[in-house]
Amino acid sequence: MLLAHISDLHLDGTERATDRAVRTVAYLNSLSRQPDAVLVTGDIADHGAPAEYAEAAELLARLDAPFFTCPGNHDDRSAYRKALLGEGEGEGDSGRAVNRVHHVGGYALLLCDSTIPGDDAGRFDDETIEWLTRTLDELGDTPALPAFHHPPAVIHHPYLDSTNLTNADRLAEVLAGRTNVPAVLTGHAHTAGATTFAGRPLLVAPGVVSTLRLPWESGDTLTDRVAPPGVAFHVLGEGGGPITTHFRVVQ
Repeated sequence: MLLAHISDLHLDGTERATDRAVRTVAYLNSLSRQPDAVLVTGDIADHGAPAEYAEAAELLARLDAPFFTCPGNHDDRSAYRKALLGEGEGEGDSGRAVNRVHHVGGYALLLCDSTIPGDDAGRFDDETIEWLTRTLDELGDTPALPAFHHPPAVIHHPYLDSTNLTNADRLAEVLAGRTNVPAVLTGHAHTAGATTFAGRPLLVAPGVVSTLRLPWESGDTLTDRVAPPGVAFHVLGEGGGPITTHFRVVQ
């Protein structure tokens, strides 16, 4: 399976954010082999405004490959549900965590909601922990990729590490002993990254709207708004097994 992974579009109605997202979509559509899916791990809108989601829905619909999303700390659950999931008023509980499973290329993509409404940090609430546990149990041996916004491990950046997943220990308990989870995929960092979590790879997508300046890099701002958008490509064999990730920038 070939999975394209992008994150942190932060669409805000400005020409700059739109241009970077449009270029990213065009790059993905230009690939000689289309991904089995495009994964978008949150912060799709910058302010959670309906107009931002309307733009996101129209833009992502241009992708030739199917796309799947989860929310980030800048996203608003109600507006997100309406624009990206097609849920109308009164359909379900718009304030509840947005958790979905999708089957692609022999894998289950477990799109989890790690957001805390009104807070930049992340947390898996009880409902999400229960949903993830139950879904993994039901999947049996089917290989599964949990994907969400906030990294559950130290990234070695003071700001980022103050806003990552605050109850990563609960997630680690859910994953412990499961042999069908080859990796965990996240966003939020605005920088391509790779580490380990719960004994498996933790792969962090680069940002579309900007790139985080690392503590040892020069610059007076938190992010580099000139560096090109980034994309991660995850390659997995049939039936699970090792994951190989390639990072690319969009010119």
